Amino acid sequence: MAGPTTVTTPFPAAGRSAPVRAVDALSNGVHAGRGGVLVLAAAPGLGRTALLAHAARAFRSPAGRGTVLSTRAVPAESLIPYSGLHSLWCAGARCAGAGPAAPPESPGALLDMVRGLAARGPLLLCVDDVHLWDAASRAALGFTARRLTGPHPVGLLVSVTERRADDPHLAELPVLRLDPLAPGEAGALFDDLTGGAADPVVRDEVLRAAGGNPGLLHGIVAGLTPRQLSGRAALPRPLPARPAPSYGGLAPETGQLLLLAAAAHAPGAERAGADADLVLAAAAGAGLDGAALGPAEAAGVVHLADGRVRFDTPGLRETLYADAPPARRRAAHRLLAAALDGTRTPPLLRLLHRALAATGPDPALAAALVATAEDAGTGAGHAERAAALAAAADLTEAARERALRRASAADHARLAGRPARARELLATARSESTDPLVRGAVELTRGRLALGDGPVADAREALLLAAELLLPHDPDAAAEARFCAMAAAWDMGDARAYLSALGTPPATASPATAAARRDRTAVDPQAEEYRAAMLVVMRGRLSAASRRLRNVVDQGERADDPGRLLRAGVAALVAGDLAAASRINARALAAARATGTDIHVPQALEHLAYAELRAGRHARARAHAEEGLRAAEATGQCNVAARHHAILALVASVEGDADAVTARAAAAARIADRHGLAQAATLAQWALARHELSRGRAPEAAARLGPVVRPGPRRGHFAVRMLAVPCYVEAAVLAGEGERARGCVAEFAEWAAQGADPQAPAQLARCHALLAGPEESDALYAVALARHELSGGDFENARTQLLHGKWLRRRRRPGEARGRLRDALVSFERCGARAWAEQARAELRATGEAGAAGPPEGGLSCLTPQQLRIARRVAEGATNREVARHLSVSPRTVDHHLRNVFALLGVRSRVELSRLVARCEQLSPHDGR
Repeated sequence: MAGPTTVTTPFPAAGRSAPVRAVDALSNGVHAGRGGVLVLAAAPGLGRTALLAHAARAFRSPAGRGTVLSTRAVPAESLIPYSGLHSLWCAGARCAGAGPAAPPESPGALLDMVRGLAARGPLLLCVDDVHLWDAASRAALGFTARRLTGPHPVGLLVSVTERRADDPHLAELPVLRLDPLAPGEAGALFDDLTGGAADPVVRDEVLRAAGGNPGLLHGIVAGLTPRQLSGRAALPRPLPARPAPSYGGLAPETGQLLLLAAAAHAPGAERAGADADLVLAAAAGAGLDGAALGPAEAAGVVHLADGRVRFDTPGLRETLYADAPPARRRAAHRLLAAALDGTRTPPLLRLLHRALAATGPDPALAAALVATAEDAGTGAGHAERAAALAAAADLTEAARERALRRASAADHARLAGRPARARELLATARSESTDPLVRGAVELTRGRLALGDGPVADAREALLLAAELLLPHDPDAAAEARFCAMAAAWDMGDARAYLSALGTPPATASPATAAARRDRTAVDPQAEEYRAAMLVVMRGRLSAASRRLRNVVDQGERADDPGRLLRAGVAALVAGDLAAASRINARALAAARATGTDIHVPQALEHLAYAELRAGRHARARAHAEEGLRAAEATGQCNVAARHHAILALVASVEGDADAVTARAAAAARIADRHGLAQAATLAQWALARHELSRGRAPEAAARLGPVVRPGPRRGHFAVRMLAVPCYVEAAVLAGEGERARGCVAEFAEWAAQGADPQAPAQLARCHALLAGPEESDALYAVALARHELSGGDFENARTQLLHGKWLRRRRRPGEARGRLRDALVSFERCGARAWAEQARAELRATGEAGAAGPPEGGLSCLTPQQLRIARRVAEGATNREVARHLSVSPRTVDHHLRNVFALLGVRSRVELSRLVARCEQLSPHDGR
């Protein structure tokens, strides 16, 4: 007999292999005569009910004697604790062929009934939503569960909400937690649901709203029309999700308290929940009893902790607020505003609640909101400022002023990392006024949004239009639009477009333009200095621009604005001052976090990771890029995410992780191809080629890099391609195509002479050594190694030592070769370059070096870099999901690597792994993670 279930769709396979295996293992054990218990804990929508349904369907006895006994998830209209034991007892009675009867009060009665049913054959109990059972029912179930292990063919699967996984009645039972899907898994599920036909912008917005919750993702997709999914019609606000549990079965007074809690969430701090004291004070103002919130907490709708009220289900707060009639929403905000009067709450929040309670235009309140939102001293975040300016726009009568306030709100929403809200505000502003200043402000923000997520050629055109529209009204904003157009041209890899966006040089500018530029310089001298410096750089005279670039760096180091700091960090990277670039971009990161400018966080991490990468600090570059990737995805900056993927591909090409190189480069290329990102595409190709070179596949590496570094229509990004020339020269020479590389070396020599990169002089000498005749190569390798000593960087130094060692061995000078190769091997091992270390080790063996057979068996050195990172995290106690989040991979990938780790190291459990890692790390300390 199979009891009723609440799910008719199969359990989603994406990202759920581990839970499915755990459930299947329990089922197989029952059929083999072994009892088992598993508690599934997850927030609503993450699939615990669906996993129970999967278990019920999959449970089959070979002899056909298996029985599945299940209880329904509690329906939405019954959100009160109920006797779950009664429903389970009745299901068991029906299974035994008896009539309905009340369960005995003895805790052992349920155990006796279950064992009696199990005597007939294997039995699986699937019990859903146990957190909603009354205490006596939970106690009886826990009593039974703790006694089912052993030689009894009974399995028990229990589902509870994540917050109730530590229920004392279920103590000592094994718990399996279901976490949100990783971004790639959620994307795969979305594509399955929509057949891959959704507009990319719609796809990204839905995925952000769902937050990895498969139930919520199903609900949103089901609520959208084909026109909305394809992008031909606007998306509804909020997105049409109806997550469970519902709040409809609660008393009206509890519903009013929930609406107050939903309205009390401060913009930008929704995850923190609502201030419980504020909610209760507002409730008291309406004569409501705060205890009425108790049933909602018992039902799993909200929970109170640390003085905050938080909604348990993603999307439930937004849905509850949107479903309430406008008059009730205004009344809630009126109560909250009254409760805030006389408190020390920031004034912007009080004004915002007053504005949201207003019934019509209110010029005075709108002006007060704007003045407070634009006051930097209030300490308000950009999300709060965006909400305040949008509310001020709603209170404004004049169309032009209303549209300008709406456009300003959109820009603050952009800075807060909320691109969907920003685009919604821009669309409204554009429909409210055709004034050139409004159009210019709209196009400026629209272009900036496209810089983060969109075709960068479109972004450039929008920004140039914005500059033209804004120049007569707001020269500063027009200058900012041109700076952003420069950034778009840089991403495109179009040097001519970059020069065009720089504008007319001061010497040939018209008097009016020169006067406007002088005005702007008085406001932002760093910006004008940066513009002048980059004009010289783009004309191929980097050394002549060094003084101006240093001025930009010096001015930026005295700033605390994230935008100025980021500009200074870029100037340091262009000048080749990697120490300053790391220092300034780290400060930009801190400033972005401190000011709530969320959109700058992934950009600062990108520049920081790139500086570390160029300095040869690959582990640090990986850590920053992994964090930056998460931040870029959270703020909807797909283009920034592509560059983080490319940096991670380059790091993996050093560490020798083939799977990571391929996956990261492919992810970068997908976005780069769609949005025209030449820099990300070039970095990805370089990573793939360097990986081929590390594996000894020189012809493949040369074929991949040749079009990128040589002149031609497929030429790589103008600011990146020179960095890849040393790799191409090495690959071409090893592939017997050295003559094709000579032209690139001449161009690389000019570039290196300008101080663009501290590693370039040593790399140039290495290139000359590779291309020189036998009588000159030895001396040139010595020059390269001497220059490496001045510039530092283990990886590039080791590559030169490896090439010199190879050259010496082929000249029948094995003794000298061994010295170089030993040094190369130590350096490669020190910087985690596993594949390159294998090359050095193979060359050492070829010289007859004893003891170069490889690392000792059983040590951690037999693991790939990715396996080693996972092993270390797991040894520290991290779950597979936590490891996946840290490394920006899927839990399925972590699970795959972990099984290989167990096999390679000969361990059978996480405990054994932890002991082995601790023992090995004591013997051989590692340099960071």
